Parts: sequence; structure tokens; C-alpha cells
Amino acid sequence: MRIGYARISIHDQNLNLQLNALKQSGCEKIYKDEGISGTKAKRPGLDKALKSLNRGDHLIVWRLDRLGRSVRHLIELTNLFEARGVAFTSLSDGIDTSTASGKLFFHITSAFAEFERNLISKRTKAGMAAAKTRGVKLGRPKKKTPIQEQAISEFERQTLDDTARAMGACGYLPNNKVKQ
Repeated sequence: MRIGYARISIHDQNLNLQLNALKQSGCEKIYKDEGISGTKAKRPGLDKALKSLNRGDHLIVWRLDRLGRSVRHLIELTNLFEARGVAFTSLSDGIDTSTASGKLFFHITSAFAEFERNLISKRTKAGMAAAKTRGVKLGRPKKKTPIQEQAISEFERQTLDDTARAMGACGYLPNNKVKQ
């Protein structure tokens, strides 16, 4: 059986490209994870995909970094696949571990995936440090004060009539007429 796995690390991304490629490659079942980093060893969709694999199955991903970003983790997975008699293919990378050259290319490509992840991490940290020096506050916004919460609550309770009356007091009347 051809089994697909797709992953996006942030919710702003879209799985459609990966899902379409996996369907076109003949995947009968596709598991997915949304909003989960490739560095996480525990991913519900991946865990289900791994549990479903049987001897002779073929796990397919759109790109190697969708499966994982750590060379160690990727090698552990391919060792698991080999022990269970499962082939692995990365569509975009041209990797097919059912061949000797595919296995070699897998190891080389997984090293680059980890390298790329390390570069992203360093760039992110450098960007955060630069933002701090410019006085940008990082992290979650501060919690609203009780007075701010009350003002928001009162605003949300206002009806259109309340708003129209308030606008009338400012010189505006309903039907877009202005007091003369």
C-alpha cells in the first residue's frame, strides 16, 4: 500500500500542494500534521502513519523536510522502515530508499535538511536580537487591565441604536444627514 504523509509547521501554510502531489503519486491513505514542527519526534499524524505501515508498504512524502529536520531522527526512521520492510520515497527530492543510490541520496539530503534548520534558527535569533536593540518588545502582548476589559465589554454590548445616538450627539444623524 502507498501511504502518504504531509506536514505544515505553521497554520498560515497550506497543505494542498503536498496533498495533491501525494494523491497524484497514488497514495491510498494520507496522514497529516498541521502546526507541528519537523523537529518534534512526537507528531500524531506521523505516529498514525508509522503504526499503519506493514511489510511491502511504501511511505511517501512531498519533500524530505516534511518528514523531519534532524539527521538523527531521519536515519532512525529509515532504519525503522528497512527493518519493517517498508520503502520510503520523497517526491521532490527524488529519493527512493528501495534502491542503493536512493539510500545514499537520502543520507546526503537529510544532512542538508538539518543544516537548513540550523540556519533558520540562527537567523531567527539574530532577528530577535536586532529587534530588541531597536526597542521592540518581544513575546505575548501584556494582559489587558480590568478597566480595558470593561471598556471592551461595554463596546461589544452596544447596539446600532446606541451607536447612532452617540453619533447624533456628535453632529451626525441617521440616513447620513449632518446637522446644519
